[in-house]
Amino acid sequence: MWQHEYTAETAAAPHAVWAVLSDLDHWTDWDTSMEAVALDGPFEVGGTVTMTPIGQEPIVSVITRIEPGRAYADRTGFGGAVLDFSHTLTALPNGGTRVVHRLEITGPDVDRLGPELGPMITEDFPEAMAALLARAERVA
Repeated sequence: MWQHEYTAETAAAPHAVWAVLSDLDHWTDWDTSMEAVALDGPFEVGGTVTMTPIGQEPIVSVITRIEPGRAYADRTGFGGAVLDFSHTLTALPNGGTRVVHRLEITGPDVDRLGPELGPMITEDFPEAMAALLARAERVA
């Protein structure tokens, strides 16, 4: 398994962060690595999301977890690897939110693909997180 986690905190309440994070059709408003993101059907576990990273072909992810105000996760198959992305929100005692973005790569080709794909995918986690939190702070 290959894994990477990025954590940040914001003064915005979990509901404000969730409002931005769960609005998949508007991810391109803050996630600068994506050319297009579209929810294909209802926002529910088992639903699919088509994401087009800038300069790449579209990929389809399956929603694997939704806990309103707390967590969103999806899974993408990529050749001999499985990419599990999760976004976890934790309320802080001061009223803010801790947000953790995590990527786990598993599958038969993880030893080859993990070290190759993982850093490329996660290099924009800090930028994407900052943009997500800035947008959530404006929503709050």
